[in-house]
Amino acid sequence: MPFAHRLNQGRLVTRYKRFFADVELDTGATVVSHCPNPGKMLGLLTPGTPALLSEITDPARTLRWRLEALREGKTWVGVNTQWPNRLIGALIRDAKVPVLRGYACQRPEVRYGQNSRIDWLLQGHAQQPDAWVEIKNVHYSRTPGLAEFPDSVTERGTRHLMELIGRVAAGERAVVVFCVQRDDVFRFDVARDLDPAFGRAYAAAREAGVEFLAHAFRVTPEGITHSHALEIEA
Repeated sequence: MPFAHRLNQGRLVTRYKRFFADVELDTGATVVSHCPNPGKMLGLLTPGTPALLSEITDPARTLRWRLEALREGKTWVGVNTQWPNRLIGALIRDAKVPVLRGYACQRPEVRYGQNSRIDWLLQGHAQQPDAWVEIKNVHYSRTPGLAEFPDSVTERGTRHLMELIGRVAAGERAVVVFCVQRDDVFRFDVARDLDPAFGRAYAAAREAGVEFLAHAFRVTPEGITHSHALEIEA
């Protein structure tokens, strides 16, 4: 999936108030950018980290710049949490997720459970029940080759897993797809030490029949492309 324009490069100065980041562009100018990521972004926020920014041309937007990626080692890591739904949605639409092929209808943001919204509801399969697909953004890797989620406590994520257990109990499919915005990892596991409650919910969901997938994407200044599926650790 290409960016509208090649991204601008710079170096992170600081991230603050969750949704703002100061970045020094390669031109020497320091700009305030929107940081579209509410998480801790653990492991990525060292001052001086190489950064990629998109330039926003909409005159109605307050900020001209948006932080898209930060580099860890030799790998660009996507931090914009607005991308995963589109990336995984495109994979499903293009039949590149084998276990989710054959659905005639793909609906976004459908309400379910206790005030939750599913990212994609797949319907109209000749042999399979409806599939409720939840997508989680992943950037964290503290062990070479291993992607982990979450990087901090996520009560919302735990609630989603419990909601999906209910969909399976109702005779439908529930699928969680971890969208890993980096291509230097080949295995995925849950960071149980960082969020024990999510770890317990994950174990309960697997036991109940919720399906888990993980797909890695390559991030470059030109765009984001699908790289490979990851092995899910037991």
